[in-house]
Amino acid sequence: ADGHDQGGKEPTLAPPQPQRRARVSPFVLHPEVPNADRHEYHITDDALGVGTPGERFNNNVRAIRLLKRLEAEDRLATPEEQEVLARYVGWGGLADCFDERHSKYAELKALLTEEEYAAARASSLTAFYTPPVLIDAIYKALAQMGLESGNLLEPACGIGNFMGMLPDSMRDCKVYGVELDSISGRIARQLYQNSRIAVTGYEKAEIPDSFFDAAVGNVPFGNIKVVDRRYDKHHWLIHDYFLGKTLDKIRPGGVIAFITSKGTMDKESPAVRKYLAQRADLIGAIRLPNTAFKASAGTDVTSDILFLQKRDRIVDIEPDWVHLDTDENGIRMNSYFVRHPEMVLGEMVMESTQYGMDSVCKPYENADLADLLSEAVSGLHAQIPTYEQDGPEEED
Repeated sequence: ADGHDQGGKEPTLAPPQPQRRARVSPFVLHPEVPNADRHEYHITDDALGVGTPGERFNNNVRAIRLLKRLEAEDRLATPEEQEVLARYVGWGGLADCFDERHSKYAELKALLTEEEYAAARASSLTAFYTPPVLIDAIYKALAQMGLESGNLLEPACGIGNFMGMLPDSMRDCKVYGVELDSISGRIARQLYQNSRIAVTGYEKAEIPDSFFDAAVGNVPFGNIKVVDRRYDKHHWLIHDYFLGKTLDKIRPGGVIAFITSKGTMDKESPAVRKYLAQRADLIGAIRLPNTAFKASAGTDVTSDILFLQKRDRIVDIEPDWVHLDTDENGIRMNSYFVRHPEMVLGEMVMESTQYGMDSVCKPYENADLADLLSEAVSGLHAQIPTYEQDGPEEED
């Protein structure tokens, strides 16, 4: 996390002060530029990222062309240029562009280096943009829990949409991001010029334990395992890895608010939930309708927002939510949702999917997702304790 992206194209820019071994990746783009001349992008458009596959492809290409120009000219983006960069949505749901028979294939291949192309192609199955309505709900919940300042972590930050929607009440938070995909991470640095963003895998990012007050994000889904010696013994899938590792990174009393696939709560094996429950209290969970990501990623997926508050020590307990239960319609799911049907923002039904019969959360007709989320969030009760940071000094 020293400023080299995976392609090793970018020069490392050392900050002017004497280098001590930094505990948190200090990488800020163009450190010689004073804060007054830096611009933090703010997302105001709730439909940002929504569009046809053709529109999303064209927005992506314009953003990448501009990014490469900024890097060639070795400068930060202007506010006008940030508008173009912010329309990059990644390749989730655009997998067909990587097929040689696709009309846009040659343009894409010419635009990206080998490493960038490989990363973009791999991300077409896993990188899905988070709609503003969900980000907004997560921040409402954290504001209700008293978060106003402190350190905020977003692993797998993409181009940083959570950073772009940080509410005014949290402007005093110091934001740290980690992003594996080189193009997305470099765009994030150009959009959030005061944030500290490491372009590297989460398993390689050097981040201190018990340093963050909260962590937010939409963790990668998929049947992929991450190699990280500290956690390998658990054999976690990627989304479970992000949850387990992040618990170590936030301080006792701190809160994780992550969007994850429903598998975290609903899979038959309780092992991951037991691990989490011993280390954190489940403040609550919200099950999203499977259309929540449809407009921006063209995908139907049932996912949950989990809110976990870290304990100050490991406790050997198995609360109800470690186990599954069956609802009145005979659908098997996490016992938390059976006991709290008001936190399920749709109707649970069984459907035939590519993995066989599976439970799916179908949206209610004519329901407004923002209203449903607002109602669900009001039922979350927790307090993030505030205390003076004794973390790394400013330049670290």
